This record gives sequence, C-alpha cells and structure tokens, in this order.
Amino acid sequence: MKNFYSDVYEIVAEIPRGKVITYGALAAMLGKPLGARQVGYAMHHAPTHLSLPCHRVVNQKGEMLRGDAFGGEDSQRALLEDEGVIFKDNGCIDMKRCLWRAEE
Repeated sequence: MKNFYSDVYEIVAEIPRGKVITYGALAAMLGKPLGARQVGYAMHHAPTHLSLPCHRVVNQKGEMLRGDAFGGEDSQRALLEDEGVIFKDNGCIDMKRCLWRAEE
C-alpha cells in the first residue's frame, strides 16, 4: 500500500515546467485539505534519486522558501525563472498565471 509521501511525490513529478502548486492545494488533491504541513515534510524528505522538481511547490502567497532550501530563496527563484515562472514586483510568483491544476 502506498503512503502519503509516495502520493505527494507522484504528483510533484507531474508539475510541468513554468507552473507551481501550493502545499495546501497538493494536500487537498490527496484528500487531506489540512495537510499542507505534511506536504512540506514530504518535500523536505524527498529522496534525491527521484529528481523531483520540489522547487515548484510553494506557499499560498507564492513566496520563496526561507533558509537554505534549494541553496536559498534566490536559488529557488532562479530555478523557477529559468522555467518561465512569472514573478510580480513584490517578489512573489504570479499565482494567477503560474498555478498548476492537475486537470490542465
């Protein structure tokens, strides 16, 4: 039987270049609408051999992760910009244009 982390990783693997998903939206897709933090834990523990685009999972405001994830918030932004993700003047992702929905 698959576990929650495996289900998270399957969805993350499907996020196309130039799109992002929020922790909460990903959790809701898995039937756990209050599981955003659990998705965050899954991202933190994602096995490197899966080569998942974890940088495409962001908070609901479209802010970059603080700290050293992806080498710091500048690195995450650079990865996303290289994929065509659009940022607003306030430094947040333009979620209206870049939010991925699995049915797309």
